[in-house]
Amino acid sequence: MAEQHPFKWRHFEADLILLCVRWYLRYTLSYRDLEEMMRERGLSVDHTTIYRWVQHYAPELEKRCRPHLKACNDSWRVDETYIKIKKVWFYLYRAVDSDGQTLEFLVSSTRDAEAAKRFFLKALHGPACSVPHARLLEEPVSQPTVSALPTTTTPIPRVINVDKNAAYPKALADLKVAGILPETVELRQVKYLNNLIEQDHRFIKRLTKPGMGFFSFETAWRTLEGYEVMNMMRKGQLQGVGKGDVRGQIALVAKLFGVAV
Repeated sequence: MAEQHPFKWRHFEADLILLCVRWYLRYTLSYRDLEEMMRERGLSVDHTTIYRWVQHYAPELEKRCRPHLKACNDSWRVDETYIKIKKVWFYLYRAVDSDGQTLEFLVSSTRDAEAAKRFFLKALHGPACSVPHARLLEEPVSQPTVSALPTTTTPIPRVINVDKNAAYPKALADLKVAGILPETVELRQVKYLNNLIEQDHRFIKRLTKPGMGFFSFETAWRTLEGYEVMNMMRKGQLQGVGKGDVRGQIALVAKLFGVAV
């Protein structure tokens, strides 16, 4: 069955929709800011319409970009920051490699070993962490903690740097006991080595401020997927698009959605 056109039944042109989605996910703008900016161009687009576009197309953009991510290295920096959902603080787990390339992200209501374990499992299955010539571990499908995940050949980090959160050593120890990580994976709790990811948090935190928090977990997750993938694009993590290549970013997004530019 042929894939349905992603902009079928929309009242606005596809390039305008992608423009609003890209700008919202890339720059520090509110939905009302974008409404005014479109009005300057002679287009009447309500801010709630732009909101619906972002909610629909941000996860789709993230999904379509994933197969085009470049390989990251095997030295990980892992940390968590905070986001507000329905006036409650949640934890946003994030990981980058030693070059600052984004590996993975996960939102959790808790900050404990189980949450850290879920994050590591997600990172191990993400295409962003595929490492050229990396050591590979065939994941045991019999493990109950990963029964919902497909059998894959998983790239293994050489070293994982974290802060002093006691949940991380327990999570990694459990993964090693389960055979998901080999004993050779080194865990380092050296604070200054995590300055890289703490600086990287700022980009995401800055984008969340105009909205003053999210109104549901689903809304937060959909929007964060878009923030993160546009951040990856900004860093030059997608094949064929270099860092700072704005025209290349525009062309890639259009190509992924089958839109002529």
